[in-house]
Amino acid sequence: MATEIKAPSFPESVAEGTVAAWHKKPGDSVERDELIVEIETDKVVLEVVAPEAGTLSEIKVEEGDTCQSEQVLGTLGEAGEKAEPKSGADAGSKPQGGQDSEPEQKAEPQTEKPAASGQTYEVKAPSFPESVQEGTVSTWHKKVGEAVKRDEVLADIETDKVVLEVVAPADGSLSEIKVQEGEQVESEALLATFAEGEGGAASGSAESRGDQSEAPAASGGDEGEEKVGDKIVAPAARKLIAEHDLDVSKIEGTGKGGRVLKEDVQKAVKEGSAKKSAPAAKSGGGAKSAAAAAPAIEGERPEKRVPMSRLRQTIAKRLVQAQQTAAMLTTYNEVDMTAVMSLRAQYKDTFLKAHDTKLGFMGFFVKAASEALKRFPDVNASIDGTDIVYHGYQDIGVAVSTDRGLVVPVLRDTDSMKIADVEKTIVDFGKRARDGKLGIDEMQGGTFTITNGGIFGSLMSTPIINPPQTAILGMHKIQERPVAVNGKVEIRPMMYLAVSYDHRMIDGKDAVQFLVAIKDLLEDPARLLLDI
Repeated sequence: MATEIKAPSFPESVAEGTVAAWHKKPGDSVERDELIVEIETDKVVLEVVAPEAGTLSEIKVEEGDTCQSEQVLGTLGEAGEKAEPKSGADAGSKPQGGQDSEPEQKAEPQTEKPAASGQTYEVKAPSFPESVQEGTVSTWHKKVGEAVKRDEVLADIETDKVVLEVVAPADGSLSEIKVQEGEQVESEALLATFAEGEGGAASGSAESRGDQSEAPAASGGDEGEEKVGDKIVAPAARKLIAEHDLDVSKIEGTGKGGRVLKEDVQKAVKEGSAKKSAPAAKSGGGAKSAAAAAPAIEGERPEKRVPMSRLRQTIAKRLVQAQQTAAMLTTYNEVDMTAVMSLRAQYKDTFLKAHDTKLGFMGFFVKAASEALKRFPDVNASIDGTDIVYHGYQDIGVAVSTDRGLVVPVLRDTDSMKIADVEKTIVDFGKRARDGKLGIDEMQGGTFTITNGGIFGSLMSTPIINPPQTAILGMHKIQERPVAVNGKVEIRPMMYLAVSYDHRMIDGKDAVQFLVAIKDLLEDPARLLLDI
């Protein structure tokens, strides 16, 4: 019972493929799962294996012909079954009686070539990658009517990422070029029409049929010297040769007529017998010598695709929205942290005993920002459509990093909070944020935001506004640097500060003075107590 050999199901973006190489001939024995034929698409080369053991009895789609997804390519008979003879094709097959038997025998030398020639193909641009919109026909390597061998390069299409090659679908010649050099083309656009059997095929009119038909093509390899020298190379094999930068002349082809197959290249790679000889050094090599072949990548290259969490989607949406809608600018300054660090060193133990929490830097920054916001109400305002909303209170959001993403819980009425209350609340926010136990109401509102990239080692950054707020303060790493103090160079613990602000609401003068006010309050913390 005959078994159909079908093309595999093509991916959605692949409309059709080309039968690149048959690895078995009619009558050859085939083991189950043995490679029978290769199909080349514009994206990948697909291998078709035998569904069961048997004998290849018929080939329905010849090499170079196009095929559709799941199309029948041939039939597989039981082991030992003879191949079905093609009418007027097999010289060794005897006609089965009837009045037409003798004419078929006489016509044998002429009938096969016309049957395989005269077909017209559309030469199309390959499917471009998703990120490539169009390309330019940079070079036509063949002219109309010029003889062309199958898989020989017809044209190059240059995109902004790669140069794509368009090859001949069969032996023949170009009938018409529809897109000239320098013109733009889109994915799968029609470039030319191609006639099989004309030009290139005509030059082989004296060829005999069967296995001998490949011999003249092999001897006439000068036409394909751009890629494969004097050897015929299957498309899948050609790709492997390019990837491993091999010398085609050193690879022994085991296919029909000496054709180099994929397994021949794999064998050469394994044995290391086809490596190119190192070229002699030449002066003035230019760009070609500099563009050395990329090294082959070995080993696994794992990738993992996971859906973006809703939190991450919300963060992305809000940050992009801020950049697209706000006229965002950033001003920078630096603060000498000597006074704050001295206070921490002096009172940290007493503070811990009195309030059961550590004295950190955030308490000082929140209190300094609260005071500065009172002095510059524009920085504490928000934009609602075409309205400006001035807030008579200071609710400061503190950015907290978690495994799920960045969240910004809000400290309410920070002007009335003590430093100990600020430190306790921030510690509680951080713990509950990492456990995912913060409430929605705790992350809504806010008139101003503080983010501290310094805990991760950031020396300077540009924070993005948290809309509908109009400003955000960025803290950074404390780093000892030499600074001039009263005419002398001293090593001081310095921190860069950054304020990003919406210029639609805040003028540059107010933003700079706001940041300077925070700097002055931190460099002389007594001002926080004296309200000056």
